[in-house]
Amino acid sequence: MKDFHGLIFAYYTDPNLRELVSVRTAASLPFCGRYRLIDFSLSAMRNAGIVDVGVIMQRDYQSLLDHLGGGKAWDMNRRVGGLRMLPPFGLPEYHRGNYAGTMEALNAVSSYVKDINAKYIVLMLGDMCANIDLSVPMEQHRRSGAEITAICTDHNADGFRMTYLRGEDGFVENMLIDTVNDKAGVVSLEAYIINKDVLLAMMEESREQGLYRFHKDAIAQWLKEGGRMDVYVHHGYAALIRTVDSYYKANMDMLDPAIRHEVFPAARPVFTKVREEVSTYYGVGAFSRNSLVADNCIIEGSIENCIIFSGARIAPGAQLKNCIVMRGCTVGEHSSLEHVIVDKDCTFSPGTVLTASEKLPMVVPKGTNI
Repeated sequence: MKDFHGLIFAYYTDPNLRELVSVRTAASLPFCGRYRLIDFSLSAMRNAGIVDVGVIMQRDYQSLLDHLGGGKAWDMNRRVGGLRMLPPFGLPEYHRGNYAGTMEALNAVSSYVKDINAKYIVLMLGDMCANIDLSVPMEQHRRSGAEITAICTDHNADGFRMTYLRGEDGFVENMLIDTVNDKAGVVSLEAYIINKDVLLAMMEESREQGLYRFHKDAIAQWLKEGGRMDVYVHHGYAALIRTVDSYYKANMDMLDPAIRHEVFPAARPVFTKVREEVSTYYGVGAFSRNSLVADNCIIEGSIENCIIFSGARIAPGAQLKNCIVMRGCTVGEHSSLEHVIVDKDCTFSPGTVLTASEKLPMVVPKGTNI
């Protein structure tokens, strides 16, 4: 799809993710046993034929660089184009530390955006869990005559607070921000297909006026001036990962076979960095119920409603319920964990007991020894 170029926003990390983002950006959060959150947006673009993609970053992106590498897993390791990692090239005059908004982030890589050799640009978030078939809205955008197509959902997806109201012609006539009325309009997934010239005009106006917000400033003004925005409705699962609770819930949702098949359909695979590892070993007394377990684990205890990443060791007598255990963790004998998110490379001594709740899961920071 030479007419389309992808941009993924991986610069923003919500502080409500707490310990989970102390050493990484939100887009590189491990998910569902083997993936990272950015895999969803990047794979959606690859499945739609977009192989030229820029990832806008700002800080704490070492784990993201390690994961994406040159883009080989997504067939984006090209001599010309392909996957490009975009730290700030030149900061706008009004820059104040962290990016204050999407327009500021775009202006920080304005030279890259200007050099894009495509008519349309697909904008997506790096901290979203959704498998969107982009080929449909891309073709719709070509035919509609709209300057922007907003990718939305017809249900109240977790974490999204932007709603568009459509007129009789199907185009957007009003935008609601932070609305609590889930029956009004369609909820934006904050993914867009936009004409390059329109995006550049928005960036220039934002730079000149010292504005930095994509929706409240750029989109609102553009709609006010008569801009034509079409809507494409994604009917599948979607969640924005901006809090510990939303991260925990989205992972636990993947234990539901219906949701898991919807998010990981065979027709639109979610690509990720491949690790060649041995199969998981289950001991004689091991017990596993409704759990997702990656390769290279040793399970000798009991796990129920858990997501276990590769390299984890669950010792005999250990009992885990409703837990997320990331790569390289060891849970000692006769330990008990319930509603706990265990970050990478943690070790629990024999007999450790940690109990939290579904509404308030506990996070054990990376590298912790208890």
